[in-house]
Amino acid sequence: MALVSEFLGQLSLNVAHEPLYPTVVPVRDFDPDRDAARIETAIKTKGVDEQTIIDVLTKRSYSQRREIAFAYEKRAKKDMITALKAALSGSLETVILGLMKSTSQYDASEIRGSIKGLGTDEETLIEILCSRSNDELVEIKKVYSDLFKKDLAKDVAGDTSGNFAKLLLALVDTKRDEPSAIVDYEKIDTDARALYDAGVKIKGTDVNTWISIMSQRSVPHLRKVFDKYKSYSPYDMQESIVKEVKGDLQKSFLVLVQCFENKQLYFAKKLNEAMKGKGAKEKIVTRIIVSRCEVDLKKICSEYKGTFGQSLQQTITEHTKGDYQKAMLSLCGPDQ
Repeated sequence: MALVSEFLGQLSLNVAHEPLYPTVVPVRDFDPDRDAARIETAIKTKGVDEQTIIDVLTKRSYSQRREIAFAYEKRAKKDMITALKAALSGSLETVILGLMKSTSQYDASEIRGSIKGLGTDEETLIEILCSRSNDELVEIKKVYSDLFKKDLAKDVAGDTSGNFAKLLLALVDTKRDEPSAIVDYEKIDTDARALYDAGVKIKGTDVNTWISIMSQRSVPHLRKVFDKYKSYSPYDMQESIVKEVKGDLQKSFLVLVQCFENKQLYFAKKLNEAMKGKGAKEKIVTRIIVSRCEVDLKKICSEYKGTFGQSLQQTITEHTKGDYQKAMLSLCGPDQ
């Protein structure tokens, strides 16, 4: 029974101030007992009825899935997550078990997975820490500590180094200003000039200045700063980053700037990249769709269509197959 209390014991509140554009929303006429009975039957069926598991769990919100798990435990006298784990395998198992966590629990688990053991999965670490809002990061830190009894900042520091570590730790520190109704043109100009003076204008780069501005200013302020920056620099901010820094630090700054400018477009491009060529990089596709389905996946879908001329659902259909494909399409919702 430990797993239910571990992942479902506390219902995380959605703390994001940004407007939400979820594709997965609470279902009306919700009956957790009925859903639990359907899941129990699906698991007991010879060969497992994956379709029913997909139909139920991809069309309920996290809080509803949590209620189903409690109802299941009462009925079956066993833990639903353990039962799902035993019944499913491969990519579908990864998706369904991911859905049994809240968005912040899922993010915390993905971060933990990226730094545990030998080597670091920098891509996952960069994607999550550089794309989440301040409020989301505050929640992830708390959940990380609850789930793993470890401090996120210490774990990140232990697994990264140099300026890359400095940037990630500054983000984990969650010192970003709240957006203000008052536009401070003087501060916008000062920050734009400081970014230019610390990079393109000089030989080498004063990375600390870049880190402090990009990790502490509010997102609306930074958008204006990057706009103003163009009046000082012959390059825009993304071009300047490519010229000035390399490796994981460059990747992190680029993700930050792309997310400040249009977060959903960043995810749309990342999904497209993951499904180029033969097959799909399922790990990336799963991570984005599961972590964003109750946040902004609807908007990601519309950015995808606008940018690539075909829907995300069409691309998923072309590059994935089987139960995994069904689960991904169900989470994305109808093709708009």
